[in-house]
Amino acid sequence: MAQQFDLIIVGAGMVGATLARALADTSLRVAVLDAMPLGQPLPVRTTESGYDPRVSALSAASENILANLGAWQRIAPERRSPYRHMCVWDGEGTGEIRFDAGVLGENRLGHIIENRCIQQALLDSLTGTGVALLGGRRVTELVREEGGWLLELENAEALQAPLIVAADGARSRVRELAGFAMREWDYLHHAVVTTIRTERHHSDTAWQCFLPTGPLAFLPLKQRDGGHYCSIVWSLLPEAAERIMTLDDAAFSSELEGAFEGRLGQIIQADQRHCIPLRQRHARRYVMPGLALIGDAAHSIHPLAGQGVNLGLLDVAELTDVLGAALRRGEDIASLPVLQRYERRRMGANLSMMAAMEGFERLFHAEALPVRWLRNSGMQWLNGQGALKADIIRRAMGLGGSLPALAQPPELKMSGS
Repeated sequence: MAQQFDLIIVGAGMVGATLARALADTSLRVAVLDAMPLGQPLPVRTTESGYDPRVSALSAASENILANLGAWQRIAPERRSPYRHMCVWDGEGTGEIRFDAGVLGENRLGHIIENRCIQQALLDSLTGTGVALLGGRRVTELVREEGGWLLELENAEALQAPLIVAADGARSRVRELAGFAMREWDYLHHAVVTTIRTERHHSDTAWQCFLPTGPLAFLPLKQRDGGHYCSIVWSLLPEAAERIMTLDDAAFSSELEGAFEGRLGQIIQADQRHCIPLRQRHARRYVMPGLALIGDAAHSIHPLAGQGVNLGLLDVAELTDVLGAALRRGEDIASLPVLQRYERRRMGANLSMMAAMEGFERLFHAEALPVRWLRNSGMQWLNGQGALKADIIRRAMGLGGSLPALAQPPELKMSGS
């Protein structure tokens, strides 16, 4: 006999767990399932730095979402690394742009936080709610039935619900089983990811250098025991990434220091490296009757600006608004007209961000001398445009345009409720 729910979220990562928490106080019977166990703390990866290599650059809008759900407060302050400035430059020229949160009267552009800490805070916030946490379960079949969907699991269990939300990542099993058409292509780059200790403090700055081989980002982390740390994402051609992965720590640190122009002094120590192939994916549709895609299941982009999780959390905020309004009107939340409201609100914004990142990536790979000259001249020009830079900062913080309720500052949301 299949267990019955009103809504089932497949995937308990950062995006899926956020949606579960957002719907926990509604009248809906919600379940969230994942292949990993959900009734115990997430495993902690042991590293020399003490930091997990997987981090996210959370925008102010994403912070608002987590704060409004009571999850932000569960992330220990020592694991939240604010960055107040951003420095972007061309590794083959003189162009450089600097951004400062103070231009908008803000004390930070965002925070760098380990994914594990964000996910754990969200899962902890579900304790005591009515959301059913179904860990250690994998979806094997998705069957369309009258009035909903049947999920068959590999342990011979079955779940039924009128509405399924796929939050199971870039290689979404639910998306595949449902037959969503995709646009996808390889960037022909791999990202080398690790945590490093530097000689000099990062000055609360997110650094990004565009090299001929791809962008290199240094993301600031909190000091630990007097040491200065950054998370790095180094985009490289596959053969270059393969070579970098075979270097010993000293040789790797030396190459990294040279690529970064020694801006933070010597690279003192590096954790184990991880190599991730980069591929862009975008679903041609986000919804069908009784089924919606969110987060990386709907779209995954180049880590160039660290926007992936922020786009996913805004998906959650919009879907929460749409479902909440439908419930208040007595509408069928699984109907296509209701779900298409979410799709209309998010697809354009996601495509715009993906196009911008694709444009940046191609611009900085261009080797023609006229293009390089225009690129550097343009960066120098933009660095002097205060109003335009302020608008870029606002958009990078996720504060441009009309925001769904969950993404608004907690004090504003409270005053408007």
